[in-house]
Amino acid sequence: MRVLIDGDIVVYRGAASAENDDQWIAQARADQMIQDILADTKASSYSVYLTGGSNFRRELTADYKANRPDSRPRHWAAVREFLVTQHKAVMCEGFEADDQLGIEQDKEHGTTIIASIDKDLLQIPGKHYNFVKKEFREVSHDQGLKALYMQSLIGDRSDNIFGVAGIGPVKAAKVLDPLLPEEYYEACRELYGDDARYHLNMKLLYIFQKPNDIWEPPTTTPEGGSSPEGEPTATGGVPNGTGPEKEQQQ
Repeated sequence: MRVLIDGDIVVYRGAASAENDDQWIAQARADQMIQDILADTKASSYSVYLTGGSNFRRELTADYKANRPDSRPRHWAAVREFLVTQHKAVMCEGFEADDQLGIEQDKEHGTTIIASIDKDLLQIPGKHYNFVKKEFREVSHDQGLKALYMQSLIGDRSDNIFGVAGIGPVKAAKVLDPLLPEEYYEACRELYGDDARYHLNMKLLYIFQKPNDIWEPPTTTPEGGSSPEGEPTATGGVPNGTGPEKEQQQ
């Protein structure tokens, strides 16, 4: 089993836990988080991914994550460097670490598992491990698609993305629960009543499942149906930041 580790979460939690301590303590706590993840998942190998300085979502709108404070934990940069040097963490440029986790995830044979606490990643089919709650779960294609459209209705305040006014998790579930996956797009579109804002939010919320996998609305086929949901048209211009896999010592 290869575990795909959300390095952004490890860095932030490690650094924030040692705000008033020496740098080495923050690094040691981040290292311990990774060791615990490997032990819990019984991984034979692992890869760590970090978000770099560029991100296509910020080019789509300056509002993306504009609500987040500029300040970071004191040892944030030092812990990032530690993960790069000691754990061969891959810096993802042009997109986010979440996207590379989605690309690397084995959705067919279950040979990988994503280790994160980020609920956004539950739109990615396959195995998941929440290393804070110590919870394992498996997400099907349809469950992942539903999670994406649920989020489009609810929005994501932490990323400064606003969904449909007055709709929270309960109302969003009531909208989508009776529907087939291929009906999600039109149902959410009707509630938005604004294609430009709806499509922008979908591009911001959607996590890559293959390289250059920027979300596009479903297209109409010659027979009059829609293209398969969850398999958007890929567009160019976004690099693929695959990186080294590190063998776990037995």
